Amino acid sequence: MFGPDFRSLEEARNPVYPFDPTIIHIKQETDMLRQLSIFAENHKGALQEITGLLAEAKINILGSVTNDSAEFGIVRMIVSDPVLAASELEKKGYQCRITSVIGVELADEPGNLNRLLIALSESNVNVDYIYLSFGRKTGMPILIFKTEDALEVEEVLTAKGFKPVGGVN
Repeated sequence: MFGPDFRSLEEARNPVYPFDPTIIHIKQETDMLRQLSIFAENHKGALQEITGLLAEAKINILGSVTNDSAEFGIVRMIVSDPVLAASELEKKGYQCRITSVIGVELADEPGNLNRLLIALSESNVNVDYIYLSFGRKTGMPILIFKTEDALEVEEVLTAKGFKPVGGVN
């Protein structure tokens, strides 16, 4: 009458779950590594302007890649405080976006990138782009990449024995 999992109306209205959600931590987007993307005009000194603004705000750049075209480019960065960085850059007219990305710590050995890419391919994961950073504490390479569903892909990689890294701030 009340469904196969409930023995009474009271239990159906107030179900008791087999876990306490205040004890178990469920990984959320806020736990992910966050990337700052900056849409910038392609002109002499543009990158120096961006890094200068970040330096003034005491924001550390932990990893970066730049893609350009004739007139504009996208600068993607892992920074110590992406929210503050976006705020400071937007005050100066830059368009910014913060997105979740995946960082995976890999040993600096031949074939490790290929092993990671095989694991992603076997899980039917498409990589939008990829770049490299280094762990400040471990000195290990950290591969940063963007996929469609970062949270799900991070869980897949953990299950396959890789070591994803969390947010820096």
